[in-house]
Amino acid sequence: MPTQKSARRRQRIFVNAGSGSSNRSRLPAFFRSWKEFKVDVDPSTKPDLVTSITDLSAIAGHSVDAIWSAHCVEHLYAHEVPQALAEFRRILREDGFVCIVVPDLQAIAQWIAEDRLNETIYQSPAGDVTAHDMIWGFGPALAYGNNAMAHHCGFTPTPLIQTLAAAGFAEIMVRRRSNLELVALALCRPSEVAGSLEATMTNLGL
Repeated sequence: MPTQKSARRRQRIFVNAGSGSSNRSRLPAFFRSWKEFKVDVDPSTKPDLVTSITDLSAIAGHSVDAIWSAHCVEHLYAHEVPQALAEFRRILREDGFVCIVVPDLQAIAQWIAEDRLNETIYQSPAGDVTAHDMIWGFGPALAYGNNAMAHHCGFTPTPLIQTLAAAGFAEIMVRRRSNLELVALALCRPSEVAGSLEATMTNLGL
């Protein structure tokens, strides 16, 4: 597992929080030269650390350069989200950042308003994804018995920004994606270079 000393000595390291069974080809190319440390609650996905993202106590404080968390935070209950973000902030180096991807409930609501709850929004490697899946969790995985895939909370842009700010992140940007996702990028400390937040988001391809 990463430690503060080893993180400085080795190449840059990022935590894939809620890594699931994804492979590196599905991560932003930005991380291609970085060392990945996988965290997931499901041992069958063979992460480096089996734990909830609400408890990263096995990872030393200020020891990683970035955190990538795609479609994981919404699996927590709302009262658990601040705890997870506090853990993210604790393990990040002061010049580090976190990138979080969650379903965009405000955009999904339009599909519901148009009575299109079960229509395919996009195709994922696991199959078609509907508005119902994006709100409550991927139906086929739940039907298979993987209850960890259920969603217990959700976000629109303002609450996502507010929750990250409350966790102590200094600069925050949220963008919408065409597949009804929200992407939040947050820095641990204010950037010394104007536009660096936007540049990092662009470099991530988001």
